[in-house]
Amino acid sequence: MEKILEMENICKSFNGVKVLQNVSFDLRPGEVHALIGENGAGKSTLMKILMGVYQADSGQIKICGEPVKIHNPAQALSLGISMVHQELSPVPEMSVAENIFIGREEGRFGFVNHSKQEQITSEILGTFNLNISAKRKMGSLSVSEMQMVEITKSICCNAKFIIMDEPTSAITEAEVHKLFEVIRCLCEQNIGIIYISHKMDELYEIADRVTVLRDGCYVGTRPIPELSQQELIRMMVGREITEVYPESNNKSGDVILSVRKLSRDHEFHDISFDLHKGERLGIAGLMGAGRSELVMTLFGDRKPKSGEIYVRGRKVRINSPAQAIRLKMALVTEDRKRYGLNLLAGTGTNIVTVVERKLGRLGFFSTRKANALSDEMIRRLNVKVKSRSQIVSSLSGGNQQKVVLAKWLAEDI
Repeated sequence: MEKILEMENICKSFNGVKVLQNVSFDLRPGEVHALIGENGAGKSTLMKILMGVYQADSGQIKICGEPVKIHNPAQALSLGISMVHQELSPVPEMSVAENIFIGREEGRFGFVNHSKQEQITSEILGTFNLNISAKRKMGSLSVSEMQMVEITKSICCNAKFIIMDEPTSAITEAEVHKLFEVIRCLCEQNIGIIYISHKMDELYEIADRVTVLRDGCYVGTRPIPELSQQELIRMMVGREITEVYPESNNKSGDVILSVRKLSRDHEFHDISFDLHKGERLGIAGLMGAGRSELVMTLFGDRKPKSGEIYVRGRKVRINSPAQAIRLKMALVTEDRKRYGLNLLAGTGTNIVTVVERKLGRLGFFSTRKANALSDEMIRRLNVKVKSRSQIVSSLSGGNQQKVVLAKWLAEDI
């Protein structure tokens, strides 16, 4: 079968650090080809090269058999390449149709033909049995509905294939089934899908083939029906995993954090729980349910309207992150670029941010101690970086996340 996409021996380095080494990937018409790997494996970098955000150092890309050079996302779109990002960025005050046609409006002589845009949008939404009005404001839609609109935008742009990055991370099981129905409809129209996900059950339900990356290298491509979940995990991590969910031997101790009837207007209401020493407590919910707002409040970034917080049995008022840190609290935020890192600073500087006060005497900061600490954390967490001075924004997403963790773990050294 002919291939609509071929990426051959793609290599990419940032500041001397190799993030992709001779990686190959291809896609056939009407196929769902999953791209998987651990954080930092190189998935995002490979897709950014395909979208024209980055330029490969070497290797070749072919679209429908023709070699191409993709210099920017606009060119990628013109070649029939579209991407539905994990972090959706709609214009909430504009309608569904206006969002779909933004930047390429239908009309003449500078006048937008809104009725034509709404008609085209309604026809495509109807094709997929999506009960979404073209006139609705984007801000009124659920996350899954916004994803469907993004897919509709891809079809309006005559996409040959669509990249879907973690498309089910914030939607319900029923919405996942709806998304899969839409994906199958797209495949019937010979549109190919590149599907990025960490959810194994989804891969076996929707994907035809899977390609695995590990540490920036191509591991292999296999048809999903021929691959057991155990084999797939072994390809991802490079070793045998005998227990996917090993039994925990942790023993819960005293209560170290208590929350009582914590509330914040329009975000969460009457939240109470206890966290014990040595315990892992999950806070679950869909996007918009208030999970992030709750933990940001606990960390002092936001003020609650009412409720009480106790740390090790003592009632506290946490008015700032600095106070939370003094109480031995840490926050690995879901949005590391906004809240977890100084993107303009070096990797080492980010690692020692929280413990700067400990790295000196009599008010004098010890650069020697800071460098030794950052080097030790880079080694322990295997951060792929040329040196501690490398700007953290130039690292892959997985390695940025390691730096966020290193910043907090450095407290214990």
